[in-house]
Amino acid sequence: MSATDPSPQGRARALMIQGTGSDVGKSLLVAGLARALTRRGLRVAPFKAQNMSNNAAVTADGGEIGRAQALQARACGLVPSVDMNPVLLKPQSETGSQLVVQGRVAGTVMAGRYRAMTARLMPKVLESFARLRASADIVLIEGAGSPAEVNLRAGDIANMGFAEAADVPVVIVGDIDRGGVIAALVGTHVLLPEAERRRIAGFLINKFRGDVGLFEPALAVIEGHTGWAPLGVIPWFPAASALPAEDAQSLESRPASAARAGEGRLRIVVPRLSRIANFDDFDPLIAEPDVDLRFIGAGEALPGDADLVILPGSKATLADLAFLRAQGWDGDLLGHHRRGGRILGLCAGYQMLGRRVADPQGVEGPAEERPGLGFLDVDTVMGGEKTLTAVRFRDRLWGAEGWGYEMHVGRTQGPDTRTPWLHDGSARSADGRVLGAYVHGLFASDTFRRAFLGWLRPGRTAGIAYDDTVEATLDALADHLERHVALDRLLALAAP
Repeated sequence: MSATDPSPQGRARALMIQGTGSDVGKSLLVAGLARALTRRGLRVAPFKAQNMSNNAAVTADGGEIGRAQALQARACGLVPSVDMNPVLLKPQSETGSQLVVQGRVAGTVMAGRYRAMTARLMPKVLESFARLRASADIVLIEGAGSPAEVNLRAGDIANMGFAEAADVPVVIVGDIDRGGVIAALVGTHVLLPEAERRRIAGFLINKFRGDVGLFEPALAVIEGHTGWAPLGVIPWFPAASALPAEDAQSLESRPASAARAGEGRLRIVVPRLSRIANFDDFDPLIAEPDVDLRFIGAGEALPGDADLVILPGSKATLADLAFLRAQGWDGDLLGHHRRGGRILGLCAGYQMLGRRVADPQGVEGPAEERPGLGFLDVDTVMGGEKTLTAVRFRDRLWGAEGWGYEMHVGRTQGPDTRTPWLHDGSARSADGRVLGAYVHGLFASDTFRRAFLGWLRPGRTAGIAYDDTVEATLDALADHLERHVALDRLLALAAP
């Protein structure tokens, strides 16, 4: 049997990619490996038992999963399924998160109590994994954080806890770009119990810059201390910035289109809220060569020369409304509007633009009510079932077709919703310069994005083909891994 044959037992192979820490590149490696193996004719499925992210995607059956698993599904040529990420934690505060189980909201949990719940969640995780495994040749599993966080090992369902329960082998990834990769890998080996050390079949070095030959002696050092086989040194892949990112942490180092700033660029700014969500909404705008989009951090003023300010989604609308005011951004927005500037609010940002936001049931935090920014004549009340739905639209201003998804709690009503600009439920101010909508992902639609940017700059018609860019980048990532990873050897390690 060759390494590319499906398992003769009729059960998919499985391989878990864990890391020495967060943001070592696990998500993109799984996406690239998934595309590479799919191109070899294998039926590949992605899986992540537990994810923590406020970047989420809506599945075809009306559930939600982490955005990274949606990208990985795309790399496999699959429609995203709730089974690909059965447990999703969406942080709402420093210590509390919304808990989503198999695509549905299961309540809010505090960090100190979550560990006590994981024993009840593991059967759901294994159930989802079994369903994926029944319809694939190989399942690529992404870990979360690091297995060396031994203080969290009791009740773990994301790393070695899952690997042990599902009896799958592990490949561990170290990020050389952050430094200390030898210590990170050897230290992980030291901290793991013997049974878990043996479960790790090999290691990968990611984000390498420079002459790989200089690092070869280090591979022998790591292998000598751990017994794990080196499976590849992966050079830095700069095109990764064209793919949707999962964690807000990535905004710190992510190249921005501001690097292209100059005369004639469309200037768009996005206040980086403390609980920013679904910031991948802006990736298609960043990719446009004539757009300068910048995320503005705490303590910075919103630039006075912006053509457009976009208030993004948030997992905690009222808390981030207070955060926005604490930065003085409410005053910056008022000045921007008085100078003739335009404003767009998406989801929570839409809610903030209204007259009032109320959360009487404490859906996103303490039960409270706050005045909104007052740019739209609407009011929002949180409560009821969470809306999770894919949408298609033809906007009311330019007649451009597009698609996206809604993911929100609450209902927004008021006079400005009587002049919807996108579809029913959106709102437009009387002066036409402030827009609000609940639709995420709308800028990925090339026709709509071109029409929207034409609103900012009349006569603009050119633009990139965003979906083609994502597909080409996934293929390039797969090519990159084919060159630098011992892929046949890695595949042979996968357990049937």
